[in-house]
Amino acid sequence: MNLDHTFAALADPTRRAILARLALGDATVGELCEPFEISGPAISRHLKVLEEAALITREREGQHRRCRLVPGAMAQAAEWIREHQRFWNASLDRLAEHLKKKDEEK
Repeated sequence: MNLDHTFAALADPTRRAILARLALGDATVGELCEPFEISGPAISRHLKVLEEAALITREREGQHRRCRLVPGAMAQAAEWIREHQRFWNASLDRLAEHLKKKDEEK
């Protein structure tokens, strides 16, 4: 999985809303279109981005295409975020301790 593709896909609020909907369960493309005031082709373009980022899969079921989340697809992105969160938390903790010592020296 490519983090650039993942974060690019997550950058759009419509795509994040689609992922949130799919977190509740599989849905057809038509069902995913319902809450949005954009065209079906626009939703399909969003789905293509999500699919290319390996966040969802689309499978044909008769006349419909069913979408589902790829289990664990965001694990690499979540780990990247956790790593950076640990780094910045530790850095800010050290800064706070340094500033506290400076204040006490006054």
